[in-house]
Amino acid sequence: MAADSAEQFCVAEERSGHCAVVDGNFLYVWGGYVSIEENEVYLPNDELWIYEMDSGLWTMHLMEGELPTSMSGSCGASINGKLYIFGGFDDKGYSNRLYYVNLRTKNGTYRWKKITNFKGQPPTPRDKLSCWVYKDRLIYFGGYGCRKHNELSDCFDVHDAFWEGQIFWGWHNDVHVFDTTTQTWSQPAIRGGDPPQPRAAHTCAVLGNKGYIFGGRVLQTRMNDLHCLNLDTWTWSGRINISGEKPRDRSWHTLTPIGDDRLFLFGGLSSDNVPLSDGWIHSITTNGWKQLTHLPKSRPRLWHTACLGKEGEVMVFGGSKDDLHFMDTGHCSDLLIFQTQPYSLLRLCLDCIGKNAALLKNQIQCLPSKLLQQVLKKITFWAAVNHRQEKKAETERQSQLNTT
Repeated sequence: MAADSAEQFCVAEERSGHCAVVDGNFLYVWGGYVSIEENEVYLPNDELWIYEMDSGLWTMHLMEGELPTSMSGSCGASINGKLYIFGGFDDKGYSNRLYYVNLRTKNGTYRWKKITNFKGQPPTPRDKLSCWVYKDRLIYFGGYGCRKHNELSDCFDVHDAFWEGQIFWGWHNDVHVFDTTTQTWSQPAIRGGDPPQPRAAHTCAVLGNKGYIFGGRVLQTRMNDLHCLNLDTWTWSGRINISGEKPRDRSWHTLTPIGDDRLFLFGGLSSDNVPLSDGWIHSITTNGWKQLTHLPKSRPRLWHTACLGKEGEVMVFGGSKDDLHFMDTGHCSDLLIFQTQPYSLLRLCLDCIGKNAALLKNQIQCLPSKLLQQVLKKITFWAAVNHRQEKKAETERQSQLNTT
């Protein structure tokens, strides 16, 4: 295929409310929805988009097996090369089904498997929940969903009710564990501390044996509180008192571990319904937030995904640049990459060669074969970046011409 082929430089379709995970050198994206003529359209459930970090190329693979329904708001996480999908919302309502697919397939076939032979009791149906991955376990917290009258408890904040069927909708703050080795659901007994209030569209991240949670929404309130749960002792920290400035209230944001003691917060929707483009780093050591000042103000994102790359970069994909409640048209397909620590010298050299391939073409052929392969991928990476930037600029020019 020619290096300037538009097909080679395709990207995953725009979407919000999707799932994304990193395994090895690849970013995997599944599900979510877009808006077409004011209708919410769920993305195909048999499509898995894969982004190779070194070459910067996207490919789409059709999936087989026991396919999940097309959904938004599912919670995706990876353990030992398997992508697990739990919950979500589709045309029929909320889900509490759990599926997985092996991402390290030997024959290039991605086959979904619905987990039905589990032990224990799964969470009630819900979406917009988050999870921590710890010791081969998926630990889920919160979310918005429905419960029957006999399932009501203190961990559920009722929003609305359908009395005829005794069905209640609302926000959760319960904790559920799925052990992937024993295929068992359990609900740990919380042994101390004050839990966060029920919420959805929050975000979770793990550092060591601590599961952190930030923000989210309940009723009309969006929050900016930080809590952590000790995943060994099952004790809550209570609201963590922060020294200095801190991010504003928000939902539909992301929180990504970027080291042994740091968390990267990005985007979301503020309490006054403004899509956010700010980035913050929280240090566990100093117990403080620091806002990043060099991020572009013109790239807000909400209900996106954020995954950690190989060298500390945070890869933000998809999401919306609009307030989804009032103007649900701004779904995105670009990949924002935030560098949170200095790159290695090898990475800098490869990028330099890749950007200047035309000037260095005679010297490139003299490189050792192993290094040459890495350089060729970087050349492709920067060719893809330039192609997408030119395509975006052309689209913006056409849009300006159409409006004038």
